Amino acid sequence: MSRIGKKPIQLPPKVAIEYQAPMLTVKGPKGTLNLQVHPDMTLDVVEGEVRIVRPTEGRRHRSLQGVTRSLVQNMVTGVSAGFQKDLEIQGVGYRANLQGSTLTLSLGFSHPVTYTPPSEVQLEVKDQRIIMVRGIDRQRVGQVAADIRGFKPPEPYKGTGIRYAGEHIVKKEGKAGAK
Repeated sequence: MSRIGKKPIQLPPKVAIEYQAPMLTVKGPKGTLNLQVHPDMTLDVVEGEVRIVRPTEGRRHRSLQGVTRSLVQNMVTGVSAGFQKDLEIQGVGYRANLQGSTLTLSLGFSHPVTYTPPSEVQLEVKDQRIIMVRGIDRQRVGQVAADIRGFKPPEPYKGTGIRYAGEHIVKKEGKAGAK
C-alpha cells in the first residue's frame, strides 16, 4: 500500500494545473514546470486538489503512484514557493565571487574555478563564504548544489572545502606517532 501515493495534493492559491495525458503543466507565481506522466498513471484534478490514480494494486503501480505524487508535489511547491540550497565554504583563502551569472571560486588551486549555472537556477553569494542556490525545479537546484560542492568536497582531516549548510563532517584523527 503506497501511503504517499494515496495522499491528495492540495493546490495553493494562484497555482493552476493543466493535465492532458501524458503531459502535466503546473503554473504559479514563480514560473511554469512540465512533466510527462507515466502512461499507466492518471491524475484527477478536483476543486483545488490533485489525486494520483493507479490502475492495479501491483508492486510496480504502487511505486509509480508514490513517485508520481512526489514529483507533482515538488512541482506545486516549486512554482509557489521555490527551492533553496545553501552551501558554506570553509578554509583559509577560500572564497566565492559572482560576476553576472558566473560563479568564480578560489579554492586553493593554482587557478580559479568558474561555473555557469543553467538559466533556470539563480545563484547568490553572501560575504564570500555562503552560496545560495535557488530555483523552481527541485532536481536542478540539488544538482547545481552538488556540482558546486564537487569542486572541493570537505576533506576529513581539517574539514576545509565546500559543504551544505548544516552538514556535519566527521573528522579523522591525524597520525598518532608523529612528534
